[in-house]
Amino acid sequence: MRTSFVLGCGLLLAALAAAPAAQAQQGLAVSSRNDEPSYQKEFTYGVNFNTRGGLIGGVSVRSTRVLNQDWSRFWSIEGVEIKHPKEQKELTRRYGGTTVVGKSNYFFALRPSVGLQRVVFRKAPESGVQVNVLASAGPSIGLLMPYYISYDYGITPGQSIAASDIRNEQYDPNIHNVPDRIVDRAPLFSGAGETKPLIGAHLRGALSFEYGRYRDAVAGVEVGFLLEAYTKDPVIIRVADTPDKDLNDQFLPSVYLTLYLGSRN
Repeated sequence: MRTSFVLGCGLLLAALAAAPAAQAQQGLAVSSRNDEPSYQKEFTYGVNFNTRGGLIGGVSVRSTRVLNQDWSRFWSIEGVEIKHPKEQKELTRRYGGTTVVGKSNYFFALRPSVGLQRVVFRKAPESGVQVNVLASAGPSIGLLMPYYISYDYGITPGQSIAASDIRNEQYDPNIHNVPDRIVDRAPLFSGAGETKPLIGAHLRGALSFEYGRYRDAVAGVEVGFLLEAYTKDPVIIRVADTPDKDLNDQFLPSVYLTLYLGSRN
């Protein structure tokens, strides 16, 4: 993990420091005034897909201020759900409900960050694709919300479902150890009042590809990597007779893709 962190930082710093060779070789006969950006601020919002999320990983917003024709600085905030790589849904045996095997907590993360962006290849004023390289860092605020299931304490072989005693509780492999008694997943926010915070930090490096024909609008794709660590293991999955630290990890690297839209002024 440390080796990947060092290599990632080294490559990112090298990309940020390098002069945009493709731009230097264009040889276009335009004045420096025409190269200046026609806007000073940019606001974008996007949908995130990542290797630790579900179908849609989360959402983000970003505010960018142009410093000069090559550099910009920005702040952003991102909200995502982080899933365990071994999460797997299954049907409950007796009732036909759906649960995630071994899941004891949902894990959400808020990632406020600040960063810098540099133009690597500039598009023509009204068309084309612009390529930017960017880096950002900031705290990570993790939120562990209990994963509740409906568990039947009353039913025994030969009894009807009407004789059951169904309770909604956070999944515990040492208590809810009879698969036939698991009815279904409880409603999403059943354990919201027991949510616990977890503090961490993250570092991000990415390339963004901007499309569009208009100076007052922006659309694009951002692809990159995220290195994230927390002060202790976020317990997402639990298995009986197995220490939580053997199943869950403090370090959560991921690769992501964000589709974004926004405006400029």
